[in-house]
Amino acid sequence: MFDTKTVSIEWGGKTLTLETGRIARQADGAVLATYGETVVLCAVTAAKSVKEGQDFFPLTVHYQEKFSAAGRIPGGFFKRERGATEKETLTSRLIDRPIRPLFPEGFYNEINVICQVLSFDGETEADIVAMIAASAALTISGVPFMGPIGGVRVGFVDGEYTLNPKQDKALEDGRLDLVVAATQDAVMMVESEAKELTEDEMLGAVMFAHDEIRKVIGAIVNLAEQGAKDAWTIDTSDDKAAMKEELRGLIGEDIAAAYKLTDKSARSDALNAARAKAKAHYAEADGQTAMVAGKLVKKLEADIVRGAILKDGQRIDGRKLDQVRPIESIVGFLPRAHGSALFTRGETQAICTTTLGTKESEQMIDGLEGLSYSNFMLHYNFPPYSVGEVGRFGAPGRREIGHGKLAWRALHPVLPKHEDFPYTIRILSDITESNGSSSMATVCGGCLSMMDAGVPIARPVSGIAMGLILEGDDFAVLSDILGDEDHLGDMDFKVAGTEAGITTMQMDIKVAGITQEIMAKALEQAKAGRAHILSEMHKALGSARTELSAHAPRIETMQIDKSKIRDVIGTGGKVIREIVAETGAKVDIDDEGVIKISSSDLSQIEAARAWIQGIVEEPEIGKIYNGKVVNIVDFGAFVNFMGGKDGLVHVSEMKNERVEKPTDVVSEGQEVKVKVLEIDQRGKVRLSMRVVDQETGEELEDTRPPREPREPRGDRGPRGGGDRGPRGGGDRRGPRGNRDRKDDRGGRRDGGGDDHMPAFLKDD
Repeated sequence: MFDTKTVSIEWGGKTLTLETGRIARQADGAVLATYGETVVLCAVTAAKSVKEGQDFFPLTVHYQEKFSAAGRIPGGFFKRERGATEKETLTSRLIDRPIRPLFPEGFYNEINVICQVLSFDGETEADIVAMIAASAALTISGVPFMGPIGGVRVGFVDGEYTLNPKQDKALEDGRLDLVVAATQDAVMMVESEAKELTEDEMLGAVMFAHDEIRKVIGAIVNLAEQGAKDAWTIDTSDDKAAMKEELRGLIGEDIAAAYKLTDKSARSDALNAARAKAKAHYAEADGQTAMVAGKLVKKLEADIVRGAILKDGQRIDGRKLDQVRPIESIVGFLPRAHGSALFTRGETQAICTTTLGTKESEQMIDGLEGLSYSNFMLHYNFPPYSVGEVGRFGAPGRREIGHGKLAWRALHPVLPKHEDFPYTIRILSDITESNGSSSMATVCGGCLSMMDAGVPIARPVSGIAMGLILEGDDFAVLSDILGDEDHLGDMDFKVAGTEAGITTMQMDIKVAGITQEIMAKALEQAKAGRAHILSEMHKALGSARTELSAHAPRIETMQIDKSKIRDVIGTGGKVIREIVAETGAKVDIDDEGVIKISSSDLSQIEAARAWIQGIVEEPEIGKIYNGKVVNIVDFGAFVNFMGGKDGLVHVSEMKNERVEKPTDVVSEGQEVKVKVLEIDQRGKVRLSMRVVDQETGEELEDTRPPREPREPRGDRGPRGGGDRGPRGGGDRRGPRGNRDRKDDRGGRRDGGGDDHMPAFLKDD
């Protein structure tokens, strides 16, 4: 029934298996990829014809994680997979970027690439398996794909490169999380986060990855030899050279003059005028001819710009190849934000803000590995006005999510440890102008806003975007590329880092890959550009502020013994809720006894800290405490002190003179100062107010004569006998309840007998 083709290789200590012919047989190409116990199905379908008027390549990549792959049911109200998560969106882009340049120019058939994670073993990352499955499915589908490609993840531990480490362990155990995609001959895509690696270390990681990728490509080629479908026939006979030369004569000089204008708006107007002139020239032609003419105008623009750069070293705005545009940075830009910066580089500008929050502001992420929490977020927005256009404004698209994650990777390695700075950090980047590399402006502005907020980062981070013009063996690397240089060039290579090394590197190629020589040149030139940008940032703010904003919450951390956690929380959370309600501070406690108290008011933090300290500490005899009267009885008042401790102030310990009734001295809810006199074996506490100055809290001299020694209990004889006589008789006359007794402290007890007195006073 099934004509199954299978290829397996040993790769990185696990078996990689590619299978086709058994599942999704109606797709143009379908591959089931298994690596370890992680299984991904990728199916490719392609439209057999081009939609009328189509003038772009409609490739769409979808990556989806099935919760059943990890034996989980989705959390929340909806119990099925819904819209793409951030990770799914980023992985879809990760697969799309290296395969898109490998389709022939002019191929406009719609293609769907759908990757679904069917099994996840918790160790083998599914994104790399999905990339390999997508490449294999495209290779056997028959569509004009100039692959295959392979993908790999690389770590760097103790000076050694590691193959396909678990993503969350790559930076926990080592210094690098790098994903590379490449063909047999050249690198196509790089995505990374690093802990300040040098240029040589990063380049070595890419070359290590490429060597491992070639093994995967060999397996895909082997599978294609067994089960590939017939290749599509693409019509390439239509020669448009004559039309292109006609356009060159018509508008070539206009385009060349437009690209000599340094102002983006003026340049855009001049180019639009040239395009309108070409459109009018072909106004009476059929729709297909007009569409071809429009595409050829873009090619003509590329030829003119690229030729000027390669031959004369002349860039669109007149800069040298390695020159960075003028930079201006302003911090403290917004008065109420915890930290803010306005970063402007040429015609690219970003308003970046940093907001500090508490643990409850952490982002909850529900994925294949279960719930996790992130205390660092970076959100990037690209409104249409930033490029002077009218367009959709709303929820972020794939590009915005991708650019935000790139900036996140650049800044994440320099953040302080959470135990040293226990805040949730959110950076918001709003692009207000864009003409090249707004993601790197986000890195620079986001770094400055964190420093303005007082986040103690390890070192400042800057970022730069590099471009490439490649014609045969001739190439030119461009620093700080403009938007037009990005569109008309062959590479978008972004590098961010500190003065000590690289923190992130991302590369996308529009040609069939680049060589090691080109990448090394780009890294060297990017290093000099980063250093220049850092020096410009330093003019605005050289290091993180030592004080937080007045509007930011303060977080204090304290450690208690784990055996005291239940006392702080209380039954059903009663105690901790009372602390929060009474003090106004937020209190979080973990299983290790680490308590975080947060508030924008330091007095609230101190009140909560003192309350908790009182719960977990043991009272000390002779020490003075602040307390509150919580209950008044005939013989004294019970005072709550140290948060959760109660003690008795006997009526005789309220004042040095005689007190008839406790209510003559204190009332419920009254704040008092007390000294601990005694703690009995059962933990009962005896307190005194009379030896403490109730205004200042200072201890007073005890002028009362010392108490006489107690009579030993054994000399009193049996109950009702001995010296006391029968109950109610002997020396204690009068019926019960009418006795008049003085104790050794000078206090008086009228009625009630001993039964209502605390245990440690009954023998006085």
